[in-house]
Amino acid sequence: MFNFLKKSFNKKKARRVTQEYAYKIDSFLLPAEGEIQFANWLNPLVKSKTITQSEINFYKKFIRKGDLVIDIGANIGDTTVPMALAAGKEGLTLGFDPNPYVYKILEANSKLNSSKTNIIPLPYAITENESEFFYNSSEASFANGGIQEIDKGYHGKYSLQQKIKGIRLSDYLRENYSKELNKLSFIKVDAEGLDSTILKSVRDLIETYKPLVIAECFTKSTKEERYDLYNTVALPGYKIYKFDDFDENASVTLISNKEEMTNWKTFNLYAEYSA
Repeated sequence: MFNFLKKSFNKKKARRVTQEYAYKIDSFLLPAEGEIQFANWLNPLVKSKTITQSEINFYKKFIRKGDLVIDIGANIGDTTVPMALAAGKEGLTLGFDPNPYVYKILEANSKLNSSKTNIIPLPYAITENESEFFYNSSEASFANGGIQEIDKGYHGKYSLQQKIKGIRLSDYLRENYSKELNKLSFIKVDAEGLDSTILKSVRDLIETYKPLVIAECFTKSTKEERYDLYNTVALPGYKIYKFDDFDENASVTLISNKEEMTNWKTFNLYAEYSA
């Protein structure tokens, strides 16, 4: 009973009081990867991440050793690390997240498993134009949130004191990773409803290199916004699928038209080039 009350109090505090939370390093012994370490954030509102072989195998369906892969909205690295394990030490995994609270944990995770991964954490939002933005969250510990041009509002009442930087991904990659671009095979976006906007800003990369694209259909998305996300990823040669989880055995459903985007409240989808 005491532990329950303590956990409840800590969660309430995290929702109302902004403070730093440390991390702990957990180890997982996997059949194919061996021992994998992961820095779990000790924020009471964040569930601890477990790294599984089945999740890594999900990414291995689409990512080859040596590939360039990109995680936009990487958070603490819960998808970045499995992606990077699929790409291997010889590959390159870029993890973008502008939230300074989660970025510290992402940075810690980028330094673990260095013999098996090559992760570069980057503290930027991906935007249509290079600029600075406010960052807001629905709770004080900033376990979630998103960018906006005005302070307070859509993502919640808690706001970072400092603005965060938004960059154009296409320009950034061509300036800094031009030699790796021809190996671009995978882009994952999870940006609190801004997925379509971000994907439009990198349409030239998608059309040129034909990577697999993962996005989230956000809970609050309107019918029009869902249609827009579908149209954004339904490029020539691409097929779109809803998938239930980042797991090699997860159920996969073909999405044949934009109207089907309203069949589920929130879900992940991937668009795969098959022409």
